[in-house]
Amino acid sequence: MGKPTGFLEYQRVDAESEAPLSRIRHFHEFHGHLAPQEQQRQSARCMDCGVPSCQSGLRIGGMISGCPLHNLVPEWNDLAYRGCWHEAWLRLRRTNCFPEFTSRVCPALCEKACTCGLDGQPVATRENEFVMDRMAWENGWAAPRMPEGSTGRSVAVIGSGPSGLAAADLLNQRGHQVTVFERADRPGGLLMYGIPSMKLEKDVVLRRIAVMEAEGVRFRLNADVGRNVPVSDLDGFDGVILACGARQPRDLEAPGRAGEGVCFAVDFLTASTKQVLDPGLLDPLIAVAGKKVVIVGGGDTGNDCLATCIRRGASSVVQLEMMPKPPLERADSNPWPEWPRVQVTDYGQEEAIALWGEDPRRYEMTVKRFIRDEAGRLTGVETVQVKRAQNAEGRPVMQEKEGTAEVLPCDQVIIAAGFLGCETYAAEQLGVKMDARGNAAAEGFQIPGTRLFTAGDMHIGQSLVVRAIRQGTECARAVDLFLMGYTNLEVQ
Repeated sequence: MGKPTGFLEYQRVDAESEAPLSRIRHFHEFHGHLAPQEQQRQSARCMDCGVPSCQSGLRIGGMISGCPLHNLVPEWNDLAYRGCWHEAWLRLRRTNCFPEFTSRVCPALCEKACTCGLDGQPVATRENEFVMDRMAWENGWAAPRMPEGSTGRSVAVIGSGPSGLAAADLLNQRGHQVTVFERADRPGGLLMYGIPSMKLEKDVVLRRIAVMEAEGVRFRLNADVGRNVPVSDLDGFDGVILACGARQPRDLEAPGRAGEGVCFAVDFLTASTKQVLDPGLLDPLIAVAGKKVVIVGGGDTGNDCLATCIRRGASSVVQLEMMPKPPLERADSNPWPEWPRVQVTDYGQEEAIALWGEDPRRYEMTVKRFIRDEAGRLTGVETVQVKRAQNAEGRPVMQEKEGTAEVLPCDQVIIAAGFLGCETYAAEQLGVKMDARGNAAAEGFQIPGTRLFTAGDMHIGQSLVVRAIRQGTECARAVDLFLMGYTNLEVQ
């Protein structure tokens, strides 16, 4: 390493963010940046630890530890410390197609597995990555790169989320003609409509799409394969990748569910982003100004809905989480380098605390009944506390705690309780079967005996953007091997 004692000499410094009460007035990104000299010192904290868990991407204790992309973190941190930013960018691009996405929305699995985090603060790896990417766009390093030749083979990619884009990027660079089918009016999948603009500006997504188009990737928008685009349109392609995501939301089966005032998180976030991009659109789904909102789900998506409701003028928001409140520090049963199961106060909760003076989260609680007036309008929810137990088969279930019923007045409920798998209409028409978890059944990435492949959430279930990118790159290699008999694909 360029600075072997850097982790001893420098403390972690994070860039300041815009104050919560200021940033809730807009839908733009709000994270600040360090001066280049300070960022180099942060890179110097990356120690010569011998076995860098930050780039392992291993499953430990049921969770991913380290980067699923196997980013060469110590190498590009060393280059950044030396001020060799272009070389650091090139090293980053060897493993990551889209650092502009991961440096904004990834929960930084690399940092949670950082050796410096054993006794102190981990290296600010995600911020270092962001700076490299920002410099790349400012200095023209991210300009279009044309494929060296053409193989004469064609590939259709169904879905333009992170896995579909990653697969399309690599296969296009290999020389295959790639066409991406996207059912929405804009490309990007969940990057466009599933993640709010304050976490990921949509200009960032469209900028990458423009580069891919300049490099030869074709995008067909408003093209819903299996509905307004017949699956027969895929007959002329030598290979087909199904990267349709996992958008089958988990519902709440409770009395009073049917009717207005209840929606799914993915629909709410999509409508909100569309209105941000097209201010003239007024979807009643996002008309939460002055309303009391209850969000069912305590994960990242629930937090995004919370932050969106605040920006749209909700008078109050309560976020229900079925699981117990995590500890503030690692438990002895959750040692490094496992993913730390600790309480995290995310940006939406920070904003709620600043605005209303209290944390909006209520743990070990769920909705038992939706309360409606005589006209069918939602007026509240009856909640109940729950505890973990086991059913007759030994599987974990949540049981109601007697005598804990409580009524929360509300005008809107947003269900952010996760997903049950992919929507199956396109897969069924192509003869693709689903496994027990609701994912496309494949051997590796290929549907046995066919020219069909699958990747991303449709393949492994709902997961992280960084894992979806990894899925796309691995699927691209499988497709290339199928088409050419060998593959030399790598990200760079």
